Amino acid sequence: MINSFDSLLDAVLSTWSPTISVAAAEDEYVLGALRKAVDIGVCSAIIVGSRSEIERISFEKGISLDGFTIIDVPDKAEACKHAVLLAKEGKTQVVMKGLVDTSVYLRAVLDKEAGIREAPMLSHVSVFEAPTYENLITVSDVALNMYPDVDQKQTIIENSLVVARALEIENPIVACVCAIEKLNPKMPPTVDATELQRRNAEGIISGCQVTGPLALDNALFWEAAQHKGITDPLAGRANILLMPNIETGNVLYKSLVHLAKARNAGVVVGAKVPVILTSRSDLEDTKINSIALAIKIALMERTQQ
Repeated sequence: MINSFDSLLDAVLSTWSPTISVAAAEDEYVLGALRKAVDIGVCSAIIVGSRSEIERISFEKGISLDGFTIIDVPDKAEACKHAVLLAKEGKTQVVMKGLVDTSVYLRAVLDKEAGIREAPMLSHVSVFEAPTYENLITVSDVALNMYPDVDQKQTIIENSLVVARALEIENPIVACVCAIEKLNPKMPPTVDATELQRRNAEGIISGCQVTGPLALDNALFWEAAQHKGITDPLAGRANILLMPNIETGNVLYKSLVHLAKARNAGVVVGAKVPVILTSRSDLEDTKINSIALAIKIALMERTQQ
């Protein structure tokens, strides 16, 4: 099991080197992360955006563009379409978001004719390396699906398993995070959690172990579960945290990043290729972590073909 981003980056070194197409690449942190990734040999890059702006940032920040293929598309929406089209045509194996609104970027990914959606639903998967926790924590969905119903939550779990397999986690434990640990008909997330656990027990959801409802502490920490008298053997051992809604996911994401100083990565799963989706405010470390994660997913899917 890969338990750090340094180990993840090591896992994609000296392997197959895919090509990443970057939409609206005129951003110093995007260019810096790509420069590092290309220099260590984990990928090559086709960057789509305003050539003049990319070259200005490159000059001002001292980021070499050597070895990058630059496609001059100043309009951000068109740059997204072009970057996605490269993946659709098989010319790139990963797509990455640059300095562009998420809605514009995803519109290109989801376009019925030129897009690359494959699964019934796309979902965002975040991975965190917190200084107070020994393993990587996978969280979904924090960015795309606002109030998923139980069927959509099943798809979110199934999409998250793609990331878990890339992190070499066997039979991952999925905890349905709620405010309480018991079924309460007045609290829909607990009803969903109970149903998802049933589907897992009956084999409808496979490839993982689903538990819940559980609060965050007793989903991750065995001692917290024991202290509360929870007898579920999966409690305190979660690899994947299923969020009940986008508000909960967003708050957890930002709490981990800003308060706990966790390192993180973010990808969208359910498309023809891994889709890197990070915030425009994320720094270079998050972007290189996301590149490594996307490459590991692409490598895994390539070996399965």
